[in-house]
Amino acid sequence: MRTNNIQFQWGSRTYIMGIINVTDDSFSGDGIAFDLSAIEKQAKKFVNNGADIIDIGGESTRPASVYGAVKSVSIQEELTRVIPAIRLINQKTDIPISIDSKNTAVIQEATKNGASIINDVSMLKHDPNMINLISKLNLPYILVHNMPIPSGTNVLQQIKIDLLKSIDKLLKSGLDKDNIIIDPGIGFNKNTQQNIEIINQLNLLKIGYPILIGTSRKKHIGDILDSKTANRIEGTAATTSIAIDRGADIIRVHDVKEMVKVAKMTDAIVRKKLTNKNV
Repeated sequence: MRTNNIQFQWGSRTYIMGIINVTDDSFSGDGIAFDLSAIEKQAKKFVNNGADIIDIGGESTRPASVYGAVKSVSIQEELTRVIPAIRLINQKTDIPISIDSKNTAVIQEATKNGASIINDVSMLKHDPNMINLISKLNLPYILVHNMPIPSGTNVLQQIKIDLLKSIDKLLKSGLDKDNIIIDPGIGFNKNTQQNIEIINQLNLLKIGYPILIGTSRKKHIGDILDSKTANRIEGTAATTSIAIDRGADIIRVHDVKEMVKVAKMTDAIVRKKLTNKNV
């Protein structure tokens, strides 16, 4: 995959996507609302700490069934939040930017202003214009699994079936195969046990597409460690390392500095990639 004149070579190492939530109600407590100076500071910090992509979102995607009341955001409000942030980051850094949105109007404006990757947690089911826009833009597209898994069903098998159906639609629409990234959707329509099973058996989703996984600070970690979101960094590190071992190509994280180190260490073991020449 190539974007922003950067070539992503899948399998060579783990890539890091840093999360910037331009919201005031992020589940993780890291939303920085609409403070452009804070956004610029965070973006530069992520770049200096080794992020490869910055993911910008203007609406909380936390499931209401898990986190309770979730504020509804109009498309205009979402645009007001994310477009200035994307413009600023695009001006101040060279890092690829992904737009985390399920609305085509937002994605279209975001890509006009510097975003070059689309991160859609709706699995093509929210906006009827999504497939047409994706095929027209032909940019890297992250397909996030977001469907209920019936009780008694093989979790990984069902995710694979669902993803392949959506991939078939994308390919038939004209999207290049090399622009598809899959995400098993940790936390979306899945309980703690299912999330753990996905991480443990992530290798079963190696179906010819790079895998992105986002476990950072999520509820399944809190359930197991009995910890609040701010105290889930160790659990995030464990899930991240295991996911890389099982085949993850991109990890989507809040704590970039720490997870870059986790990824480098895991890559040294799993990919036999030593980054320190003095070793």
